[in-house]
Amino acid sequence: MRAKQEVYAHLDRMGIEYEAHDHPAVYTIEETMTQGLDKLGPIAKNLFLRDSKGLRHFLVMMRRDKKVDLKKLQAGLGSTSLRFASEERLKKYLGLEKGAVGPFGILNDEEKAVEVIVDQDLKGCPSLGVHPNDNTATVWLAVSDLERIFAERGNPVFHLAI
Repeated sequence: MRAKQEVYAHLDRMGIEYEAHDHPAVYTIEETMTQGLDKLGPIAKNLFLRDSKGLRHFLVMMRRDKKVDLKKLQAGLGSTSLRFASEERLKKYLGLEKGAVGPFGILNDEEKAVEVIVDQDLKGCPSLGVHPNDNTATVWLAVSDLERIFAERGNPVFHLAI
């Protein structure tokens, strides 16, 4: 698993500008609000989903204040019904623990098995807060820089209205 220091080193190697803040562990979007992290910039909600057969896995990034319509997302992806993936699958595919789901988990996906879904509302966002594979820190960076990382890794990426 790539720890947060490895994530920071990866960002530095790619020449990506970011701002990182350490904080007590947070496990939900609501907890990020009680820590006041939203005052530093918008925070992403990240979900790890799978299809009904467990053949496809999805990392979904959206604004923290949105609710996902799984049926609409399923239709947009041409997938079987979607559900939240288990903690075991989260560990297997993204090398992450519950509460630390975020886009940098893609750095642990050696098989490129996880498809990334980026909500259209995030397109062009100049600064978005995400966990660096550790829920005791939040990193703010441009969504375009996250997309550079996805492209570098080779995971499939979809831009959908969620």
